[in-house]
Amino acid sequence: MPTIPYYDWITHHAGRRPNTLAIHDLQTGRKLTYADLDRRTNRLVAALAALGIAKGDRVALLAPNCPEYFELQFACGRLGAIMLPLNWRLTVPELEYILGDSTPKLLVHDRSFAEQAKALSKNRLEIDPERPDSDYERALAGAGDTPAPQELTHDDIAMVMYTSGTTGHPKGAIITHGMVFWNCVNLGIPALITPETVQLVVLPLFHTGGLNCYANPVLHAGGTILVMRTFDPGQALDAISDPSLGITHFFAVPAPYQFMMQHPKFQSADLTRLRIAGVGGAPCALSILETWTARGVPLVQGWGMTETSPAGTMLDAADAIRKLGSAGKAMMHTAVRIVDDEGCDLPPGGIGELLIKGPNITPGYWNKPEATESSFTDGWLHTGDAARQDEEGFIYIVDRWKDMYISGGENVYPAEVENVLFQLPQVADAAIIGVPNERWGEVGMAIIVRKADQDLAEGDVIQHCLGRLAKFKVPQSVAFVDVLPRNATGKVLKRELRVQFVGRDAPLIA
Repeated sequence: MPTIPYYDWITHHAGRRPNTLAIHDLQTGRKLTYADLDRRTNRLVAALAALGIAKGDRVALLAPNCPEYFELQFACGRLGAIMLPLNWRLTVPELEYILGDSTPKLLVHDRSFAEQAKALSKNRLEIDPERPDSDYERALAGAGDTPAPQELTHDDIAMVMYTSGTTGHPKGAIITHGMVFWNCVNLGIPALITPETVQLVVLPLFHTGGLNCYANPVLHAGGTILVMRTFDPGQALDAISDPSLGITHFFAVPAPYQFMMQHPKFQSADLTRLRIAGVGGAPCALSILETWTARGVPLVQGWGMTETSPAGTMLDAADAIRKLGSAGKAMMHTAVRIVDDEGCDLPPGGIGELLIKGPNITPGYWNKPEATESSFTDGWLHTGDAARQDEEGFIYIVDRWKDMYISGGENVYPAEVENVLFQLPQVADAAIIGVPNERWGEVGMAIIVRKADQDLAEGDVIQHCLGRLAKFKVPQSVAFVDVLPRNATGKVLKRELRVQFVGRDAPLIA
């Protein structure tokens, strides 16, 4: 099979529409045309090369949403280096594991994370949006000649994005240039993305949802992205209502939509310019879908994972009301199946595991050959999600096949939290389950068996976790029991725990 060469979109648009606005940083007011973005990217290429960054080297980024995400992404593409976006919600010990696994040569960081950066790396480049003489800006200004771009293909690695791992440690999903491109094609067409698209980007750019739904597809098309440093529901509604900004596209996980519809400005906000409002990352409550639909904005649902670029399925806008609650159908250049425990395809209505295949799927995990091998069967990726199809072929995500739960759009794997719980000397046994929460969708509940004659309170458990886990992983409540239910092989029966503590074990979306 012939390899497909990698092409740089920013170079293309700098030549075709140099004065078109590419990125508007709402935090600082800074605006970059495609010519600006191309010029700064070339300077960053030269600066990185001067620091010894070459093809295959990793460059990490620890920063809130900012234009530098895209400068680094395309600079790495021109050098053949590999971008490593870091989740700034993680603690230093969690980030240390990721950096130890990926071994980046350089850490680019925002000044707000200076303390963490010093603990993580000796080789650093600091971004400070309020200082024109920051390390980052001086590196760009003092850069020498830009080396010739590397000749890359769609099979070369663009970035490694770490996701929470079922073994208690995160895994680095390999993202190729081909995956990024096919996501632009798969997602750009049904999301109606054109050179006239203006998207408000609110999800964190270290996350595939922020970077690729729809920021990269918009830049691929030659449109404009407005970057919000951190999400604020009132500010987001003001931006969408502002005719001078002309926002046509918006994407978020369910929680921001919920926060916006609960804000006093929601009913008076001008939403008439929105062509597409996408939602994904977690099952969306029907109340959210219905409330936005009543305001004339049917939310277009989709499903995906970091490993799928991320778009795997999407509900076309025309079906958003008719198929309320559905994640739609497979993307154009992607195939999906729903199979039973034996790997046989299920008929409409049958609930099984969702498998996916296509050029938008990861080739595997960084330094994890065993995880890569166990995740695929005959080229089909096991998603770990349970789903069903109706008679028309529309897919509904009904539950998670694995124990993972989603809190505020972030995946949480119980094994990682349980590892921390077992550090407490008073704990004899422990399990984590996700329980419903109006604000975050789900939050963790710790169910603990104390050792005999040991005292341990709920506050002690939560305080212990706060110093060792990102806040979204910390359990919000603790229950103490005499024994955990287990099956014959010793596995904790979390279904029984959910029935006991939640009162049901029903699908999240029916």
